[in-house]
Amino acid sequence: MPRLRLVTFNIAHGRGLNPLQGLTTQRKLRANLRGIAALLERLAPDVVALQEIDERSRWAGNFDHLDYLRVHTRFPHTVFGINNRRTGLLNLSYGNAVLSRHSIRSAETVVFGQRQLGEKGFLYVELDVGGRCLPLVNLHLHFGSRQHRMRQLDLLIVWLREKHRLHASTWSIPPIICGDFNNPNTRDDATASLLSHLSDYGDYRLLPMAGLTFPSPMPRRALDFVFLPADCGEVRCEVVRSMLSDHLPVAVEFEF
Repeated sequence: MPRLRLVTFNIAHGRGLNPLQGLTTQRKLRANLRGIAALLERLAPDVVALQEIDERSRWAGNFDHLDYLRVHTRFPHTVFGINNRRTGLLNLSYGNAVLSRHSIRSAETVVFGQRQLGEKGFLYVELDVGGRCLPLVNLHLHFGSRQHRMRQLDLLIVWLREKHRLHASTWSIPPIICGDFNNPNTRDDATASLLSHLSDYGDYRLLPMAGLTFPSPMPRRALDFVFLPADCGEVRCEVVRSMLSDHLPVAVEFEF
């Protein structure tokens, strides 16, 4: 059976532990991104799902963070899913991204709203793993409002049902869903709601079962998750200690 190692990581626009966006020099941004690249090299994932990654934003050094990571990690396949785009003097462009050692058959970005700053969304990719199609959703939900998160999940579920209708015959397994869910202190929020909806496609496992991911120096909340379908076995999960972002990365390894 193919074995895959997945890492999901909100990299906080490359600013590290600096609490204020826009006050980190380009030199420090590049050094922090090289630190993230070194961490990924050590973790040796096949697929990386990133949130809060900038394509070219004034507040994040005005350079392409995904391309910079690609060069320093040697992932052959990458794709951006831009949720926010603003031109002008205070230009910005950021969202979600995927780096993969396997080829990406297709990709699609869904943005939840029309705001130019702070908007969330998800990036859907279909990976070719040894000739088998593995669908993956890289998701980032609203940080402050349960009502907004529930509305965003409704949009995701409607979109997934249509995608399932059109593409399920080509999938090797139901979609893996990962990312930053921005839960409050309990899991009775976005994760519980999504787990209930995903029962339409079979049993899913929510990972990590235990382990807090935010804020990284002294974690108090679980925000970052991976939903694995029942078709995935021999599962290992780790919340990775790191000071490269205010979030901790989650690494999951499995067979499918």
